[in-house]
Amino acid sequence: MASAARLDLDGNAIKPMTICMIGAGGFIGSHLCEKLMAETMHKVLAVDVYNDKIRHLLEPATHPWSDRIQFHRINIKHDSRLEGLIKMADLTVNLAAICTPADYNTRPLDTIYSNFIDALPVVKYCSENNKRLIHFSTCEVYGKTIGSFLPKDSPLRQDPAYYLLKEDASPCIFGSIEKQRWSYACAKQLIERLIYAEGAENGLEFTIVRPFNWIGPRMDFIPGIDGPSEGVPRVLACFSNNLLRHEPLKLVDGGQSQRTFVYIKDAIEAVLLMIDNPGRANGHIFNVGNPNNEVTVRQLAEMMTEVYAKVSGEPSLEVPTVDVSSKEFYGEGYDDSDKRIPDMTIINKQLGNDLFSLSFLCSFAVGVKL
Repeated sequence: MASAARLDLDGNAIKPMTICMIGAGGFIGSHLCEKLMAETMHKVLAVDVYNDKIRHLLEPATHPWSDRIQFHRINIKHDSRLEGLIKMADLTVNLAAICTPADYNTRPLDTIYSNFIDALPVVKYCSENNKRLIHFSTCEVYGKTIGSFLPKDSPLRQDPAYYLLKEDASPCIFGSIEKQRWSYACAKQLIERLIYAEGAENGLEFTIVRPFNWIGPRMDFIPGIDGPSEGVPRVLACFSNNLLRHEPLKLVDGGQSQRTFVYIKDAIEAVLLMIDNPGRANGHIFNVGNPNNEVTVRQLAEMMTEVYAKVSGEPSLEVPTVDVSSKEFYGEGYDDSDKRIPDMTIINKQLGNDLFSLSFLCSFAVGVKL
């Protein structure tokens, strides 16, 4: 249980606040709720359609934090109660989104509506009622790196200026309109621009978070085991599904895309600093990732195959991976970003140095249960 003597980064006592958390029942929201209940005296108005991932915080009613978390079953698309909850809160955290890559080109309309249209009232209510907003965006707003357009043998591809992603300098480069995979990134970028404009013109106090591949428990589902039989989850769950079924791991377009990963508990530490330090976080866009944890998707597959063999005691398949095209795996209109390495200068300056230092292997070993 949290003590009342928590201090912010400037040594000031942190006053308990009420947080309206939209999307509290999801992967990130469930871990943020746990953190807030365990280590702070903040109150959470947990807004979502489902509460499976936070039920352990809501029941039984004898938890020491039971009077500090309320679940409100609301679909923000069409519920007039949302504005009232935002008015009751000191801070709104918006996590609501469709954020599964397999949906971006197969459900582009739902993706655009969920990530832009449905977020509009949240921004509007916060701005009109002078309420602070922490909005979760995505590292996908960067799109492709400048380096990806250079010849494959160009030495400039190794120059950080051509691939390191900076909040205040990097361009957002997407594919053609026919590549509907970018519907997600475009919707997220447009809501970022709206939030930024509300801050500039109407004084909205905001922070925008760009997560870089956060991983951990409750992140995803294994088809037919703890989730629907249909559908394509994210890469770690896809590989876990293949391993459990003794199938070769499918590498989309050879698994050459590069990613950086962060364990969810480490990422939530950064989010709590944003919540507790508005003077340092307001008006900023923050990358939240670990630039030292970069692997290709192929390397990730090899690593997971090795770890699974050690944990299960089962030998690896003779042919552990198989290459598939993105069209075959995701359908028409898929495209991808080549490399995602966050520049951490701004967040380290505002909220503390070296926020993330764990190795990827450690992060994966702890977060392997999805």
